[in-house]
Amino acid sequence: MSKKKGKQNKPKVTYYDDNSTVADMSPVDKAKEKPYNRNRPPKRQSTAKEKWKTYWSAVKMMFIPMIIVLAVIGILFLIWRLAF
Repeated sequence: MSKKKGKQNKPKVTYYDDNSTVADMSPVDKAKEKPYNRNRPPKRQSTAKEKWKTYWSAVKMMFIPMIIVLAVIGILFLIWRLAF
């Protein structure tokens, strides 16, 4: 097989590993310790009293729908029980 005239082969590049890093990766380890945005204040943990208030406000909000669903289930049970 003949090679075309005018077309030159690319020189083969050989890479040697000298076990050195390409970039300094030390900031990556520091990022785990501190957040990137240092201007933001730390999050405040909620207290048990606040969690209790949140729970009861959710229960109060869903009390009426719960009663309606239980009533519908009870009525369906009575209809099914009387039918058989």
